[in-house]
Amino acid sequence: MKICLKCVEVFSTEGWVCPVCGFEPVQLNGIEAHAAEFAHGGGGFKSEYFAELARLEGANFWFRARNKLIVWALQAYKPDAQSFFEVGCGTGFVLSGIAVSHPDMSLSGSEIFLEGLSRAAARVPSAKFMQMDARRVPFVDEFDAIGAFDVLEHIEEDEAVLAQLHSALKPEGVLLLTVPQHPRLWSASDEYACHVRRYTCAEVESKFRKAGFKILRSTSFVTALLPAMMFSRYMQKKSKKAFDSASELKINPFINGAFYTLMIFELIGIRLGLNYPVGGSRLIVARKIDKNTP
Repeated sequence: MKICLKCVEVFSTEGWVCPVCGFEPVQLNGIEAHAAEFAHGGGGFKSEYFAELARLEGANFWFRARNKLIVWALQAYKPDAQSFFEVGCGTGFVLSGIAVSHPDMSLSGSEIFLEGLSRAAARVPSAKFMQMDARRVPFVDEFDAIGAFDVLEHIEEDEAVLAQLHSALKPEGVLLLTVPQHPRLWSASDEYACHVRRYTCAEVESKFRKAGFKILRSTSFVTALLPAMMFSRYMQKKSKKAFDSASELKINPFINGAFYTLMIFELIGIRLGLNYPVGGSRLIVARKIDKNTP
């Protein structure tokens, strides 16, 4: 079901015109815009970074391995999902992977910046897209599964976002989420990416439970590469050179391949039930429960 962001009426008509107050989201480049004031820039990310992402993420070890992890987690924890909504879909790289592995699934994606949505729509033409602020999601009990991958750390009001995603899921729906972790890894890379925080395991799990979720799986990943990450962050802090935003995506092909192999071995361990205690990122899979259930 949909919810009018003006009068909070819940409705299930095909279009977006509210049957009570008549409010309708504007169209920007043919896309429904539910937060048009942020469509061309509103903090949380640099919209000009999408072009670089679209060019490099397809070959980068981290994006490729993370996609495999996400596709596996969706199949493992919500195999009967008929609908999936990605919040903060960027250039559509994750959705493209899910579209291949789940060709019959109804896919939707949202992004606050139009720049990302144009690239996502070209990459995954079978999906539906909208411009949206994750702090105000215009759905209630709508999706079997929702994903937010390296999104939450960009938003000050992360608990409000989790509450919105809880509301948008159907009963027993599943939320899949990845975030960067270990505050001690904070560096110029986080600042450039407009991160607000890096999470501790306890912090992010506590916020999930507060929002009304039961955690099904919580594990670190990018574990084997944690020493390399720590060294890289240390060198960033010591260096007097200006930060090169693309340096972490432009990796020697041999090293890129080696790192990808290490992450695939990590994924095998996760599939076998291992939960890694440390790593550059954390995957959490959680089920929606009724907040009023004792």
